[in-house]
Amino acid sequence: MGAAALDLTLAALADPCRRRAVELLAERPRASGELARDLEISAPAMSRHLKTLRASGLVEESHPAFDARVRIYALRPEPMVHLLRWLEESERLWSAQLLAFKAHIERDA
Repeated sequence: MGAAALDLTLAALADPCRRRAVELLAERPRASGELARDLEISAPAMSRHLKTLRASGLVEESHPAFDARVRIYALRPEPMVHLLRWLEESERLWSAQLLAFKAHIERDA
């Protein structure tokens, strides 16, 4: 995952409403109307959030065979896996830095 894709993921997750939508979609795929009801927001607001989540690659949309007007949204795991890898690498970096700082302080004490 490139830096631009990671930036899109982080930007999409910066909004608490979108984070909650991701949490709900982690449970199971849902229709946009169901997400809007669960999040207690209007359908147009939900549509804007879903557009951002789709653009970031976090969710995908499909249409059930019984009704092409209905859109079902599902979480895509790939961006979250890449985000987790980035966080793990950041944690390793900070852990190493903090251990070096601790050793420096203890050596000078």
